[in-house]
Amino acid sequence: MHSPPVGSTPAAPSDPCRRDCLPADRFFEIRRATLAVNHLASLIQAYFGDGGKFGIDIDYVVEDMPLGTAGPLGGIGGLDSSFFVINGDLLTDLDFAALAAAHRAGGATATIGLHRRNIRLDFGIVDVDDRQQVMNYREKPTQSHFISMGAYVLEPTALKYVSRNTPLDLPDLILAMIRANERVGAYVHDGYWLDIGRPEDYGQAQDDFPKMRSQLFGS
Repeated sequence: MHSPPVGSTPAAPSDPCRRDCLPADRFFEIRRATLAVNHLASLIQAYFGDGGKFGIDIDYVVEDMPLGTAGPLGGIGGLDSSFFVINGDLLTDLDFAALAAAHRAGGATATIGLHRRNIRLDFGIVDVDDRQQVMNYREKPTQSHFISMGAYVLEPTALKYVSRNTPLDLPDLILAMIRANERVGAYVHDGYWLDIGRPEDYGQAQDDFPKMRSQLFGS
């Protein structure tokens, strides 16, 4: 895998534009990034420019209408080898080299980065049988699930499921590949991950970032 391009959704509007929006080069030798932009596109382009000041080549897909998290891939040229697709609202110490290696070893058309998260429900959960008899009662239980991190590796063949200028989200792209019997792999990351598009995670990131900056970005 040779320094794959990055298809990326834009940083969340509440997230200040900064070098930290891009994956740390210490994880993988990423040399080109394509940012899919819509809301606040001019602000993002003005700050990042061509990427020269960050040591990375940056170009843009400017959406005339929202295309979802996968739709912009239809407008990106040069995706002729394995490439990352990364949401712009995640904060993580994910080792992108390890993700790429797992993808390559698994021979998949797509590999999804996963993170296990415990989710506490805000309600009492009641189990009822066919006779409407209560069998169990769990007060605000905690469930454990694998969560999509918003970080993927795709092969160029995945692009045949994407139409230019047509809205498409990544879950729908993944499901289309599964229905077509494409191999979709999983890579579980046990480290740090937050979805800073969520107010709770964004608040946590504000607390964590000062003391974790070197862990996350190597500087």
